[in-house]
Amino acid sequence: MKNVVVCLIAIVVLSCKNQETKPPETVTSQTPVQLGKELFEGKGNCVACHLVNQKVIGPSIQEMSKIYKAQNGNIINFLKNDAIPIIDPSQYEIMQTNFAITKAMSEQELKALEAYIYSY
Repeated sequence: MKNVVVCLIAIVVLSCKNQETKPPETVTSQTPVQLGKELFEGKGNCVACHLVNQKVIGPSIQEMSKIYKAQNGNIINFLKNDAIPIIDPSQYEIMQTNFAITKAMSEQELKALEAYIYSY
């Protein structure tokens, strides 16, 4: 019994010594525009319908920025599906399928998308 306890203690001590301590991961800070671009092209899948300077299915980013600025629109409320579309309402039905994605985003992510759009 004494040998078993000694073996267990030895195993615990040796296993603790073999563990490497890793330095904390460095968090890279992104600007809201950088995060917005990442979301726009990735998680948000916005790039499937919107390009920077060309209308595809939806309006270009430049057009969205110009119109929302001119009409003092609220992009975040639109992405939450809490505001009516102010650009091409005929495409609204297509956009509704993406509201599940944008409604699940955090406020920080939505603000980042808005910052990215307004950067044009």
